[in-house]
Amino acid sequence: MTAGAVASAPTEKPLPAAPRDYHFPHFEQRTLANGIRVVVAPVSKLPLVTVLALVEAGASVEQPGKHGVAALTARALLEGAAGRDGVELTDRFERIGASVDAHADWDVAAVSLTAMSTHLADALGLVRDLLRTPTFPEREVQRLKEERLTDLLQLQAEPRGLADEQFSHAVYDSSARYAAPEAGDARSVRALTRDDVMSFYTARYLPGGVTLIFSGDVTTDAAVALTESLFGDWTGDMPAAAPAGIDAVQSGKLVRVVAKADAPQSEVRVGHVGLPRNNPNYFDTMVMNAVLGGLFSSRINLNLREVHGYTYGASSAFDWRRANGPFVVHTAVKSDVTGPAVSEILLEIDRMRTDAISEDELSLATSYLDGVFPIRYETTIAIAEALANMIVHELPNDFFDVYRSRVRAVTTQGVLAAAKSHLKPDQLRIVVVGDPAQITEQLTVVTGVTPEVVTAEEIA
Repeated sequence: MTAGAVASAPTEKPLPAAPRDYHFPHFEQRTLANGIRVVVAPVSKLPLVTVLALVEAGASVEQPGKHGVAALTARALLEGAAGRDGVELTDRFERIGASVDAHADWDVAAVSLTAMSTHLADALGLVRDLLRTPTFPEREVQRLKEERLTDLLQLQAEPRGLADEQFSHAVYDSSARYAAPEAGDARSVRALTRDDVMSFYTARYLPGGVTLIFSGDVTTDAAVALTESLFGDWTGDMPAAAPAGIDAVQSGKLVRVVAKADAPQSEVRVGHVGLPRNNPNYFDTMVMNAVLGGLFSSRINLNLREVHGYTYGASSAFDWRRANGPFVVHTAVKSDVTGPAVSEILLEIDRMRTDAISEDELSLATSYLDGVFPIRYETTIAIAEALANMIVHELPNDFFDVYRSRVRAVTTQGVLAAAKSHLKPDQLRIVVVGDPAQITEQLTVVTGVTPEVVTAEEIA
């Protein structure tokens, strides 16, 4: 402070203002005569447009023995179309400043495009070629297969990914599609051919199962007119729905050690089958999971990290899919505290089901979920992905407008009811990737069950 300066009086910390209302960007929906659905959210802050082309061609609809063909088909779209190879297509997108990607998840395949609004027609014309006239060059299909097989080899050496894969094997019946990796395992991917890709494309990439979502500097009328001009003469009905049994589960408790000799730490997964995304208990369950393990301040993380120092982080999540995705607690701990860490996880799951959470815990969870919601949707990509989530899971059109009020309406009793209904101690599947010599006895003491000890190759 300079000589003669007068120190200013301390000011009181300002209080937070009342939450402002939030309205998700307005959007409209139209359907073309051939069944293509068009969803448009005009957002004119920047001269950008994102387009998501959703196709009913996710991993859930694959035939037995063809696991991985959905991901392979989606990725191969970019490798050749309308007489151009992948290099030419990439060059054309880059020349107009557009970015493009293609992938498949459990429920749908998607081609994602972001371009300047002045180049939207040219960019979407290229996407039209990818969706309607892909060539699937043999060499590129083989290259993409090899990339996936290389990823799987690396997975065997990486405990985190291995634990996730093995947990799916432990939760779902071997006949269930959800038991195998989303992009296929080594056996299925190795057997895939270009003919398999072409057959999957022919059966699934049909206009009746396509939705085009526009977000950004475009009007509804312009987006619909452009879609009509590029896709209006495409013919084909709605493809078949996913077969029954993709989420068939194994019942009862399980404790399994996936052997990784001399591992200094254990990758721990604890959980069971969860819920479909459109379950009516979604909001109560989401808040319940936030308190249990979904936030940094959650019970599981504070217990394992702050109280006991077992880990740098632990969390829980429901993997929301059209069918019953998994609920899982995941963490990594030193081998010598594997048993105690699992014990604390089981304790917290039981505690959620026994007593109502405190009002402070509820307020912390709902304030976070409420407060962070609006900032998730500030880009054209984020808005388009939100609309994709709405379409894929058949959510009501006002879902995003009422989201915050629905979160704030959750009560401690609603959370307790969700925990009692959707956390199932008698169905918990415990999978640990680690050194059997160090962790088997610990797990036996904690669970009262002698763990199965297997190798990754035995379960694959």
